[in-house]
Formats: sequence, structure tokens, C-alpha cells
Amino acid sequence: MHISKRAVEMQASPIRKLTPYANVAKKRGLKVYHLNIGQPDIETPKIMIDVYKNFNEQILAYGPSQGLDIYVNSLITYYQNFGITLNAEDICVTVAGSEAIIFTLMVCCNPDDQVIVFEPFYTNYNSFAKMAGVNLVSITTVAENGFALPPQDKIEALINSRTKAILVCNPGNPTGTVYSKAEMEMLGTIAQKHNLFLISDEVYREFVYEGEQCPSVLAIKGLEHLTILCDSVSKRYSACGARIGCIVSRNQELMAMVLKFAQARLCPPTIDQMAAAACSNLPASYMEKVLAEYRQRRDFVYQELTKIAGLVCVKPRGAFYIIAKLPIENTEDFIIWLLEHYQIENETVMMAPAEGFYATPGLGKNELRLAYVLNLNDLKKAMRIFSSGLAEYIAQYHS
Repeated sequence: MHISKRAVEMQASPIRKLTPYANVAKKRGLKVYHLNIGQPDIETPKIMIDVYKNFNEQILAYGPSQGLDIYVNSLITYYQNFGITLNAEDICVTVAGSEAIIFTLMVCCNPDDQVIVFEPFYTNYNSFAKMAGVNLVSITTVAENGFALPPQDKIEALINSRTKAILVCNPGNPTGTVYSKAEMEMLGTIAQKHNLFLISDEVYREFVYEGEQCPSVLAIKGLEHLTILCDSVSKRYSACGARIGCIVSRNQELMAMVLKFAQARLCPPTIDQMAAAACSNLPASYMEKVLAEYRQRRDFVYQELTKIAGLVCVKPRGAFYIIAKLPIENTEDFIIWLLEHYQIENETVMMAPAEGFYATPGLGKNELRLAYVLNLNDLKKAMRIFSSGLAEYIAQYHS
């Protein structure tokens, strides 16, 4: 028997692949602070949990492939709050943002087509592209200039007959970068000039910390036939297990093709859509409180990182991640060392090595992604372990 080439080449998630080391540490009695994964510890809204508690239908039946009307209509209201006017046919509910991006790549691209991305990028884009038979063409951005987009001519230099789309995450995972209206319009200009789809992953839309607004790809005028938004409730409502997302585009031919893929997997989860729809009744104060909490966490973590000699990072303006370049050669080895050999008061910490957030071989080996998703008390303990552990690791292996 031969395993498929696709499976062999599929990347193991850098976010989860070191979990066995964390599990062993826990079996030894250690508490592990998980800063490796974007799982917030903020409570899921009670109004959402109550939907699960109060569900009393006698049959949990299939729903429409496009999504339940109650949830689609709640999305129309939600996007209207951001000045985005939509019709029901512009929306297809998906099994989280992951399926949204997979479906989008499969609809927009043929096997061996190319999609331009800006690295470091959300690591699972690698896996989604592999599943769709798509090749990612990466342009490197760096912390030293805030992971800013490269100039238009540098992006256009990578476009050829096989290029079908540009994929961007805004606000960015793993960088925390927020692209401006001018930057998004620059990408729109490139897309229009070369007839490319512009795909925007906007799951962190609300998580912007400097008083600015994150411009949506759907707000770019004149590109209705080329722009596609992928979204999810996972982080917005601290409901990662609900697995509800959506694809949004005003290109009706494209959405008709998306529906074929949605029909093939039958329907998105019924109760989870009902729970997500209930969140449309949340007051504005809910997100204001959540945003204030994350801003406080960001400020603390960034402040602690800047105290470490030789570490390079930029203060993120959005999402809840920081990419940090460490004064060591291999962050994966360091993270494993922390889990296997280092603890303070029977506690240790886990982060994600950043190499897997790049497509270019060799990049990111001395970087890690840190998710500030824990409460401030836990973050204080975790950052103490991290900084003192790094100092000891450097003394042992880099002195």
C-alpha cells in the first residue's frame, strides 16, 4: 500500500505538533501554560451557551447547505453594522473559517495554480493549499518594519499565467498586523489589473487596538466580482469549538460554485448556527469589554518581551498574537527544552515555533508565535517562565 503524495507532503501543524511534549510534561505533574494556540480563556457568551442548554427538538435534522435562514439573516445584520450591505445569496455558511478558505481555494483555482501570500501567514494555509492542489507563492515581510506589505511592483513581479488569487489575513495571524485602507486598495488595484481574486481572512476584525478600524475587502469599490471574505465566530465569541464560519462574495457565479461544495458536505452544524445567531443580540458593550481585556494582555506581553536583550518584535495592532525573533538558532528546540527540562514552581510554558508560518524554507527557525489568550495573572506566570527559561537556555547552549 502506498500513502498519497498529498498526505506525505501535508505539513504537521506547528501549533499542535509539539502537543505530545506538553502531554508528557502534564503527566509528570507540571502545569503547562498554552501560549501556542489561539484558544481564548474568555467565557463564551451566556446567550450562546443557553441555546445549547435549551435545545429541545426531537430530531436533529439536516439544515440547508447554504446555512440556516436565522443565521444567514443574522450575518446580514452583523455586516451591515460595518457598512457592508449584503443579500442572502452573497453568503454561504461553512464549517468554520477553515472550510471557508478550503472551499474558496478549490472554487478559484485549478490544480497547480498559484496564490500569492505574505509570510509569515496562518500556518494552516499551507495545509489548505495542499488539500486543494494549490501552490502558495510567498512574499516575505519582516518584524523590523512592522510586517508591512511590500510595494506594488514587488507583488506584481510574482504574477504569471498560473496566478489566480491573492490571500491576505487582516488583522494578521500570526503577526498582529492591521493593513490600512490604502494597503487593501493597493491589493485591489493589483487584483483588478491582473484579474485575480482577492481573498481576505477577516476572523479577527474586531480585535484592533489603536482606535482604528480594520477595512474589509468587501468595502473596496468596483471589485465586487473579485473580492471574497472568509470569516468565523471562533475568536469573536470565544467559541472555537462551535466550528461556524462563512464565505461572503457578491460574485454570484462564484457563490453558485461554492454551494456545490457545500452541498457535497450536506450542511454546517445546526445547533452551532443557532447559537451563533443568538450572538447577534449581544450589546456593543460585550465586544468593548473583550477588546479592553485583550489590549491589556497585549500591552503586558509586549512590555515583557522588550525587556529581553536581543529579542526583536513589533507591537501588534490587531488579533492576539506576537511574532518574536529570539537570539537563538532554533526555537522549536527551545520550546521542547522548556517542556522537558524547565519549570518554575511546577509550571512551564508552551509556544508555537514560527518556522511553520513560512513557505520559504529556512525562514522562521529563530522565531516563535505567542498567543496572549490567557488572563493577566496566568500571563504573568507564563512570561516569567519564558524569560527566565530563555536566559538559562542561552547560558547553557549559546554562551
